Amino acid sequence: MGVINGSSLCLLLCFFTAFYLCQANRYPDYTKHPCARRCEVGERPRTCEYDFIQEYYFVLTKACYDCPFNATDCYRPHCVSGNGVRRAIMTINRMLPGPAIHVCHNDTIVVNAKNKMEGAEGTAIHWHGIFQHDSQIMDGVSMLTQCPIPAYTSFQYRFKAENIGTHFWHSHAGSQRANGVFGSLVVHQPDSTNPHAALYQHDLPEHTIVVHDWLKTLAMNKFEGHYLAGYDDEPHSMLINGRGTYHKFMDPKTNKTAYTPKAVFRVTKGQNYRFRFINPGIMECPIQISIDNHQLTMIASDGVPFLAKVVDSFIIFAGERFDFVLEANQTVGNYWLRARGLNDCTGKKTNQAAILRYEGADETDPPGTVDYESANRAGSIFNPLNQKANSTMIQMADHDTMIADDPRMKEKPDKKFYITMDFYKVNNVYYHEPELYPISSVSDEMQLSTPQMNHISYMMPPVPPLTQYSDLPEVGLTTRLPNTPFALWLPA
Repeated sequence: MGVINGSSLCLLLCFFTAFYLCQANRYPDYTKHPCARRCEVGERPRTCEYDFIQEYYFVLTKACYDCPFNATDCYRPHCVSGNGVRRAIMTINRMLPGPAIHVCHNDTIVVNAKNKMEGAEGTAIHWHGIFQHDSQIMDGVSMLTQCPIPAYTSFQYRFKAENIGTHFWHSHAGSQRANGVFGSLVVHQPDSTNPHAALYQHDLPEHTIVVHDWLKTLAMNKFEGHYLAGYDDEPHSMLINGRGTYHKFMDPKTNKTAYTPKAVFRVTKGQNYRFRFINPGIMECPIQISIDNHQLTMIASDGVPFLAKVVDSFIIFAGERFDFVLEANQTVGNYWLRARGLNDCTGKKTNQAAILRYEGADETDPPGTVDYESANRAGSIFNPLNQKANSTMIQMADHDTMIADDPRMKEKPDKKFYITMDFYKVNNVYYHEPELYPISSVSDEMQLSTPQMNHISYMMPPVPPLTQYSDLPEVGLTTRLPNTPFALWLPA
């Protein structure tokens, strides 16, 4: 048996230390990324690189230790506490939401997307809101702009952060976005080019907020159950920055109840803050947002600044982003930030809450109840749902942007296209096999109508048209498949 001398032991220890550190940093959160900085005029644009590791994961894994009974454990690295409902999820870098990207205008974003999902499932990452001029193949739409990234391979996205504002990224493959593959992407600008810079002192990464509907199980279970067996697909809950209260736990040691923690957003009295809200939701569940005792000065939508408007609440739909300024002008304390779902979320009265905490306030919940009814904030509403504009219902269409129109826009267009969309009772083979269980033979509650545009439904092409146009079969756009309401989206 050999003997390890001092020099060899030192090298061995160095190797294991380096290996441990490598593993510990394998899932970076990028909260201190060098590109998350104050932007300056004349600054040389940077290249901002990120590693995104996509995996199947789970809520309240062993990484959470004694969460929620020990609240501190809920904030450990790799601990996804969600709303306390234990379920399989998909994550980037074992985070929910995934890593936030904060860069300056004209920086180059480089993301090494690594697919580590079991089951040979492909993926793609879409950069929602980024124009992608001269980088169309980086748009990240599976089977349209690229082939899916196969399991255990990687793909490097590289594109310029050319348009400022609040955006986000999410998977554009299957139902992965519904299971947790999303995060924020904010393109900042210097104060001297920011039309709203004088309204606030702080634009902090921790005030970028992701709010969305959330299911009790993998989305595929919900969707297939709804499509094929008549089960409901309504969301039961919401998450705010990956956190919320829903499932009740009983501590066997103390016999006391406990819940997973809500998100907390900190401010200092006398200061003004820019908040950025993102909704990567999956259902027809617009979310009404309000903060107790505070009004909101709305300043931007989907990255575009508009003339400021003070309101009591706003409604954000899936895919939308809204920025507002909050004036911390109330008594030092804790205040509820309330989120209330509409449309598909009314059946289960889906709601969630977070805490706005002033510096110097106790670490306690705000006063008052948190439920669906209490979140129905009276007063003026920005971006209301199915409401005509008036003094309290402030429509987006009535607001003026603060950036110049694109010079390519014309008052009189070169061509006009008329597209109608509706739901039709047809024997869609995905839902109703015409020879075995046609739509006419099942009960009303089991019938599922098919959305169509000009009486044509979309079908995925066999190869991505943007990158493999010449490989598409010579079939016309409106060519219908036999015995189906579908048409191939292919070139003529």
